[in-house]
Amino acid sequence: MKRLFWLGLGVATGVVATRRLAELAERITPAGVGEQIGDGLRELAGAIGAFGAEVRAGMTERERELAELVERRAGMPLPGARPPTSPPGRAPGPGGRP
Repeated sequence: MKRLFWLGLGVATGVVATRRLAELAERITPAGVGEQIGDGLRELAGAIGAFGAEVRAGMTERERELAELVERRAGMPLPGARPPTSPPGRAPGPGGRP
């Protein structure tokens, strides 16, 4: 019974080791390396795009805050200032009202 247990354990270990080595061999081939680099570049591009979107949203928000502050202190609307946008997720209705 002990021998059967150790035989089964050895076979299972061999199967796991063989699969891991096959995966490693696939990753270090030129095609595997190219795929990994491509995946990494796609992930980096997505992160850069998300960062840019966050920066633009922050700039827009800060610009709106500064325009409101100047309007409050001056007592009149700024010439050429953009009107405030409706909150996200709400489209303007008829007549420009949300």
